[in-house]
Amino acid sequence: MINLKIAAQKLNGIIIKPGETFSYWKLIGKPSKRKGYVHGMVLHYGRFMSGVGGGLCQLSNIIYWMTLHTGLTVTERHRHSFDVFPDSGRTQPFGSGATCSFNYLDLQIKNNTNQSFQLILHLTNDHLVGEWRSDSPPLYTYQVYQKEHDMTMAYWGSYIRHNTIYRKKYNQLDQLIDDEYITENHAIMMYEPLLESSL
Repeated sequence: MINLKIAAQKLNGIIIKPGETFSYWKLIGKPSKRKGYVHGMVLHYGRFMSGVGGGLCQLSNIIYWMTLHTGLTVTERHRHSFDVFPDSGRTQPFGSGATCSFNYLDLQIKNNTNQSFQLILHLTNDHLVGEWRSDSPPLYTYQVYQKEHDMTMAYWGSYIRHNTIYRKKYNQLDQLIDDEYITENHAIMMYEPLLESSL
C-alpha cells in the first residue's frame, strides 16, 4: 500500500497531449528507501521475493488494462513470464497485465489521437482505482477478450499457458467496426491447472 500510494501520487493527474508518450518509469523514477519506498512482494522467475518498491506491477497492470479501453496506443509492454495465480475469482483474461522492472521493463503509451488524456489514480482501503479522462467524449468503446487459450505440458513436466488478446471496437451506435489483435502471451504455470477449489 505504501509503495502504491507513493507511485500513484507521481502519476495522478498526468496529462498526455496528442503526439506525446507516457513512460511509467520516467515519471515514477527509481523506487528507493530515500523516497519512502519499503520492501514489498516481487515476483522473480516464478518465485516470490522481497524488494524495495515491491508491488508496483499492480499499478502498471491497471494502467495497461485501462489503456486497452481507450484510443491510446501501447508502444512498450512486457508480459509476465510466469503464471502464479489460479483463475479462481479472475475477472480479466489471462495475460492482460503488464510487468515492470526499473529501469528496463517499462510501460509506454503514445497518444496518437487528437485528444488530450489525463490519468487519475487513487487508493481506497481495499482497492487501487484508476481512470483515463479525455477532453472530449470518446468516439469508440472497447471489449477486451482472449482467443486461442490453452494449457500444454512441457517436456520438463510443467505446464505452459498460452493465449492471444483481442479487442472489439464499437462506434457510438454500438456497431462492431473492428476486431483488433493486441498481443500474445506465454507463461510457465506455477500451479496444477486442474486444481479444484477448496470452497
